Amino acid sequence: MDPGGASRRSSRSAETWRGHIIQQLKHRDRIQSAMFQDLIRFYTGLLEKTSMTKRLLSRPPAEACARSSLQQLKKTTGELAYKVLELQQQIKIKEHVQQELQTRLQKEGGRLAESSEAKRALRDEVEQVRQKNKTLKAAYDALLQRQREAESKLREEKEKEERVLEDMMHQKKQAAARMNHRNERRSRARQATMEKQLQTAARSKVIVKSSSSAPTSRSTSLKPEDQDKSGGRGATRLFRSASASSPRFFSSIREMFEKRRGHSVHSLEEDLLFPVGICLSARVPVRPLQVLEAHEQGINAVRFSFGSDLLATGGTDRVIKLWDVRAGSLTHRATLDGSTEGITCVEFDHMGRRILAASHNKSALLWRLDDSAPKVTLTGHSRKVTAARFTCVPHQVVTGSTDRTVRLWDLNIAACVQQGEVASFCSDLVCSDSSIISGHFDCKIRVWDSRTVSCVQELPSQGRVTSLDLSSDRRQLLSCCRDDCLQLLDLRWTNDRMCFRADGFKCGGDSTKAVISPDGCYLAAGSADGAVYIWNVSTGGLETRLPDRHSSSVTAVSWSLSGEHFVSVDRSRRAVLWSDI
Repeated sequence: MDPGGASRRSSRSAETWRGHIIQQLKHRDRIQSAMFQDLIRFYTGLLEKTSMTKRLLSRPPAEACARSSLQQLKKTTGELAYKVLELQQQIKIKEHVQQELQTRLQKEGGRLAESSEAKRALRDEVEQVRQKNKTLKAAYDALLQRQREAESKLREEKEKEERVLEDMMHQKKQAAARMNHRNERRSRARQATMEKQLQTAARSKVIVKSSSSAPTSRSTSLKPEDQDKSGGRGATRLFRSASASSPRFFSSIREMFEKRRGHSVHSLEEDLLFPVGICLSARVPVRPLQVLEAHEQGINAVRFSFGSDLLATGGTDRVIKLWDVRAGSLTHRATLDGSTEGITCVEFDHMGRRILAASHNKSALLWRLDDSAPKVTLTGHSRKVTAARFTCVPHQVVTGSTDRTVRLWDLNIAACVQQGEVASFCSDLVCSDSSIISGHFDCKIRVWDSRTVSCVQELPSQGRVTSLDLSSDRRQLLSCCRDDCLQLLDLRWTNDRMCFRADGFKCGGDSTKAVISPDGCYLAAGSADGAVYIWNVSTGGLETRLPDRHSSSVTAVSWSLSGEHFVSVDRSRRAVLWSDI
């Protein structure tokens, strides 16, 4: 290793280092000189003035003047030095502020770049959303067009169905008229034949021998000829006995046939006005056929029509919905609106053409089934109407309210014609042939004369009455009470009462509805636990319990007059169609 070369390299690196330092110092000097160039020029001028002052002071004749000038100069120099320091401090502050501004500017530039990027992304998203909206609008327009076409087809099908139904009803009416005419002709023919036979029997002459007598014990057997004669005489005596009383017998037969004729030619309007539902045996429901959300809010009332082919439900959503009952299912038929508050009671008229409802808006409303708007609104109650029923008199309805009144209305003039006042809220009403029966919160059932709406009888109840129902033969009255008891009262003997209870049954509210089956053999009511309880009237015990289909308290139940179907509704908008199939 050459020591001389190492020393040369070390000296060369030292010179490089020194040169680098000198360059840095010169660069700093240039920067500092540039920053303080004004001060340097000012300070240089000051020094020049100072040297000039010294030269002036060095002159002997002006010593005193020079001394004062020197003092003034020193003072000026001090002030200038102080200003220089202040300016240096201000420069440092401004540099610091400038550095902060540059930092903020860099941050804002970064944020601006991010915002621009986000803006571009949002523009892209907006463009994508616009494209999607265009696609959706095109699809919506296509669906709307399809819906219009489907609605048009539906209207055409409905019109076609109505025409077919009208034709079918017309054909059925013609067939019924032809059958009635044939039955009437047959009845008249049978009557004429019977009259002819009776007249022939009355004109026949029968000879009875006076010597004939009853056979003795010794002549117990007769000859064949004697048997024939004896048989002929016996038959003759039978006809003779009949002909002897023929005038009365003939008149009774005539009266019987006259009654049959009178019933067979009875007007269709009278038959429809007061139809008598015939149910030989009601079916006890065992399983649900259909469960559906029938309303937007809770359901308060349900009722089958007299034909058992139409169901009406009313709820707190202020509408009544009509459902066709076909093939074990409920199909929505129409919606009747017009009430401003919830529906509390629904009722079909006897002809099946109108429906009556009570409402929380202090009124009762009457609809025609072919019109969704109410035809008549009966106003006059001061509080909510809890019950509205058709009476047995045409064009009359009766209503009960929590304003402690029972009112009779004439639909021809849409006005109250009679009013009865009572000391307690009315919860429900039923109508018999000549009376109105109401249930009240004061644990009483009141019977009213339907002509004058005057209370003629008060019957005690087990508890606060929530609903009433009348059997098909109008002989038994069912009341549901808040003491969790159903009471069956025989109207022929007011002291004959039966009470029905069950473990787990609890009346869920002040308007819980209970019903009697069409054949009068069963009672049904919904419970607060969501189950439906059915009792056997003959045994007095619980027949069955229908659970697990309602999630809230069951408010009302209804049995079709045919006895085939049973419906229950609850506060959670659910309706359940039951059957024994």
